[in-house]
Parts: sequence; C-alpha cells; structure tokens
Amino acid sequence: MSRTTMRDVAREAGVSIATVSRVVNGVGPVAEPTRRRVLEAIRRLNYSPNLVAKSLVHRGTKNLALFVPDIMNPFFPAIARGVADAVASEGYTVVLCNTDDSTEMGPHFERLLRGNFVDGAILCGTAWDAALLSRLMPADLPLVVMDRRVPGLRADSVEVDNRLGGLMATRHLLDVGCRRILHLGGPVGVSTAEGRLAGYLEALGAHEALDPGGTAETDNDLVSRGPFRAESGYSRTRAALESGLAFDGIFAANDLLALGALQALRQFGRRVPEDVAVIGFDDIYMAALALPPLSTVAQPTYRLGTIAGRMLMARLDRSACPAHPQPEPKRVVLEPSLRIRESTRRGRVRGSEEE
Repeated sequence: MSRTTMRDVAREAGVSIATVSRVVNGVGPVAEPTRRRVLEAIRRLNYSPNLVAKSLVHRGTKNLALFVPDIMNPFFPAIARGVADAVASEGYTVVLCNTDDSTEMGPHFERLLRGNFVDGAILCGTAWDAALLSRLMPADLPLVVMDRRVPGLRADSVEVDNRLGGLMATRHLLDVGCRRILHLGGPVGVSTAEGRLAGYLEALGAHEALDPGGTAETDNDLVSRGPFRAESGYSRTRAALESGLAFDGIFAANDLLALGALQALRQFGRRVPEDVAVIGFDDIYMAALALPPLSTVAQPTYRLGTIAGRMLMARLDRSACPAHPQPEPKRVVLEPSLRIRESTRRGRVRGSEEE
C-alpha cells in the first residue's frame, strides 16, 4: 500500500495542498470549518506527515538520540527516564541507541546523526573518542556527554565524582577491618574506571600514611581490569580464588561486577561479609535484592539524566537563535553517596546511609 500524501488529504478535503500544509504545520490563516474538514480527512486517511522531509524545511524533528553502551545494564534505564522527563515538556522524543560499548558500532549510527533524523544527542558512557565523533556527526549538532569524559571534545558534560566514589568505597572497607582489598576495575582507559581506581589507590595510600605500622596492603595482583559486566566479575573473582590470592574485601567498579563476585564467593564457600566484605558502585535496583544485600556507592542516576536533558535543551534553544553565540561548554560534577547493606555490615560505620 502506498503512503498517504498531503495531495491525497487535499483531494479528500476538497482544498488545496497549501491549505493542508497550513493546517499540518499550524501556520497561516485557515477558516475554522476548513480546518476541521482537513483534520477529518487526515483522520480518515490515517495520514502521518513525513517528519524527515518536514525537518529539512523547519530544521527540527523533535527527536533526540541517547546513546548508551549496554541497554541490558540496569544502570541506564533510570538515566534514560531522567532524560525523557526533562525533554518531554518541550515536545521531544528520545531515540535510544545501544553502542555495545564499541567503536565499531559508530558508523552504524552515522546516517542517524548526519541525516536530519535527530536535533541533538546525548552520549552516555560511550567508548567513542573525539576523532570518531567528528566523523559521525555534524560539528553544529548540539551534544551533551555524560558518565564518561571524552578528551578533546568540546561539549557540555555531567558526571559523578568517580575518584571520590572509589575513595568512599575503599575507606568503608578499611573501616570495617579489610586489609587486602581486591579491586574489580572497569576497562583500561575508560574515565569512570580510571577515576574509581584512583580513589581506591588514594584510600590505601592515605591509610598507610596515617598508620605506617598498619597491615593494609597495595598489591598489583589485587587490581584486575575488564568489562563492566556480571560475568566478568564472576570470572575474575573465581580466578583470584582458584589462584589462592588472599583478600578479605572486594571493591567492584560497578554493581554488576559485584553481583558476579558474590556468586563466585558463594560457590567457593566464602561467607559475605564475615570472610570477604563486598561493595559495588551505582546502586542499581538489583543491589538491594542481592543475597546478601549489596553495599554500594550510589549515583544519582535520574538526576544525571534530567541535568543532561536540560543541558541539551539549553543548547537547542541557543541554536535556534544564531544571533546568540554559544557559551563555553559547561561541566557538572555530582557527589555520590554511600549505601551500607549486609554485604559489608561488620559494624556500624559513621558518615554513611544504612538500610
């Protein structure tokens, strides 16, 4: 069946194509009886305007692209909801795009970004660098980056303080008596993973400086790097246990890694938190449902999404007024918070939120 066109609507309503165009676009004078006749014809014919063609004229589709690295990760839905809520009042729809955290997926989205299908984009946790982005999208496409930094890219950004979060998690493990803390880190070179590792190392170094005679240890064998996925947390923890590596605490760079670690510890008969205390990062909904419930560093995920959405709206508003120069890129950094649950509860710790 051929697509219904504006010409078909005009013929059905007994008016000119120009009149149909004025009704569809809400511009220009149209008598009320005529407008109602056109709308009734649109309803009968189930006519849907060609939004892409319309965007070529009006420079706007009311669509925004949100890129996430892994749609299966429960961290991202709350962010997507925050973005959608922030832009809905302006009539925008969010198009969710999964990158598989791979640069190979970039060219797949080039047509979307360069073909007038979206008015702006939010990159959340992607592995794409500035050089790839410059090939994939027009230089004037409004852009916001969240959850990771992209060196060399001039764009608004919002993230949590990952170094502080890593520091908080490791300090908490030290406070409950852990002295050999295994760090299940994220991929090498990813800013979130590097920040959390830096916080871990800083906490261990500060503990050594404050207590030179203490027993907390920093050991290269206690740091492993890999994907932010549960199976990676499981396999790396299992490998550490099979190798005989001694550790009494685990700081996982995200909750999925921590959940995988809990499974490996159960299989090896290690009690949590008595033998090994475990803390994650993100506070996805599954953390509170784990056995035992997982302590974690909470990110304000919904707020991250709303801030990113509002940043993009501000850029789009300025893009619509070329006479107003775009301001310098803005960077927002939010503080994480500690959520203490059974997986580390060896004693009450001050300065944290207990559940």
